[in-house]
Amino acid sequence: MIQVNLDVMLAKRKMSSGELAKKVGMTNANISVLKTGKAKAVRFSTLNEICKVLECQPGDILAYLEEESF
Repeated sequence: MIQVNLDVMLAKRKMSSGELAKKVGMTNANISVLKTGKAKAVRFSTLNEICKVLECQPGDILAYLEEESF
């Protein structure tokens, strides 16, 4: 499972979702979808812009977690 830690990076950078959306050229709704982990895909160009604005690495935003089997 991929965990999205965008909210953590936004908090560390003291930046709002709206400010990030504006700087990256996305809508607030699309940032929200990404932030909540509901996005099905992320373009590398979008990830690149987010990392540039937040001055971070992709691994700071996305993490792989093994799913527990029941």
